[in-house]
This record gives sequence, structure tokens and C-alpha cells, in this order.
Amino acid sequence: MTEPPLTETRADARAKIVAAAAHLLRTSGTKAVTTRAVAQEAGVPAPTIFRLFGDKDGLLEAVAEQVMADHVAEKASWAATENGDPVDDLRASWRTHIAFNLANPDVFLLLVDPARAQRSPATTTGAGILRTRVARLAAAGLLNVTVARATDLIHAAGDGAVLALLSTPADRRDPELADTMLDAVLAQVLTSTPAPPAADPMALVVAFRAALPQLPALSDGERTLLAEWLTRTTAALEDRRH
Repeated sequence: MTEPPLTETRADARAKIVAAAAHLLRTSGTKAVTTRAVAQEAGVPAPTIFRLFGDKDGLLEAVAEQVMADHVAEKASWAATENGDPVDDLRASWRTHIAFNLANPDVFLLLVDPARAQRSPATTTGAGILRTRVARLAAAGLLNVTVARATDLIHAAGDGAVLALLSTPADRRDPELADTMLDAVLAQVLTSTPAPPAADPMALVVAFRAALPQLPALSDGERTLLAEWLTRTTAALEDRRH
């Protein structure tokens, strides 16, 4: 019988180990994810874990990445079919994300570490999905700040809400805290009307900037130049506010 390629063997072993560690993490928390327990659960020799992941921290990071990647893939499939009110879609996504993080606190706490977040493909993809949803608000003329600023504020509010809730005993958590946090952010970034009025130049510029990639008859160079003008305009409008 021909032996399977080494790369396939390593991939299979890695998948088994990650699945076993994810099960232990989900059912018993980080402390249960020991090398011995994972090796027994996965049916592999303990040295295989060190060879593939380096140490326990490397294994935990791989597990957190996989769990988050599965969650983000599901969110991406929902985003691809969204065609309703952009604010309602954002709220639904927010609630799903908050609920996931509260249900998977060890994964959240591992990936909220800035060093890990910066190199996490799943976290980067998730941030991209959030930007897409915020861009829908801009395209509808609902933003009075840039897409980048609104995305940063919503992201920061989400992490802060989850950390606050996780630091509170489950039976004492405020079930409305996360939604109240989102409401506070939306009150700052949304216009007071559903369409950009002429009296609100920031809303007009932000909406135009969001629609720029879809504008026909423009060359890449023209889009780049126009994007630069719009970026300078939003910066000037923000300076005028302060």
C-alpha cells in the first residue's frame, strides 16, 4: 500500500488536533487544553502537538483562529444575501457577534490580544465584513463620518461591551448593555435623516466616497484622484466641526 504524502498526513493530524482542542476549549475552558488531554482526545502522540504547533500557546492560537474562522465564514454567507435595511442588518450582525463572543469567551480573550489580532486572518476577514456593512450605510447616505471612523467606533464598542459583560458574573449581566452601546455609537455616526440633504455636506461626501468603486467611465487613475479629493474634503469638514 502506498503511504499518503507527508503533507496530507500533517494536515490530517493538524485537523484532528485542532478539533480535539476546540472540543476541550468549548466544554471545559482554556485550562483543560493540556498537551496530554489533547493528545488523548485526538489519538495522536504528544510530540506531534509540539512538532506541529510549537507549544500550548501555539495550539490555543490555532484553535481560536479556527473557531473564529468558522464563525466569520457563517457571517460572510449572511452578508452576501443581505438586501434589507442597512441599519437593521448591522444590528443583527452586532447581536450575533456579541452572542458568539459571550458563548466563546476563551476564543475572544485569545484573539482580542492586539498582537494576535494583527496577525489573525479570521479577525481581518471579520473586520472586512464590518467595513462592508458600514459602507452600505454610507452608500445609503446615512453616515455623517467616514466609513473608517464609523467602523473603528463600532469595533471598539463591540470589544468593550464584551469585555464589560465577561467581567460581570453571568447572573448579574445587563442584557441591554451591548445594544445600548451600539445605540450610543450610531447616534454619533448616523445622520438624522434617511438620505443626505444638501445641508449636510459630510453625508454627501461620505456617500459619494462609498459609491466611487461602482462609478462607470472612470479610469483607475481618475478614481484614485477623486478618492484623494474626497478624503481631503472629509478631513476638512471634520476639522471645521472641532
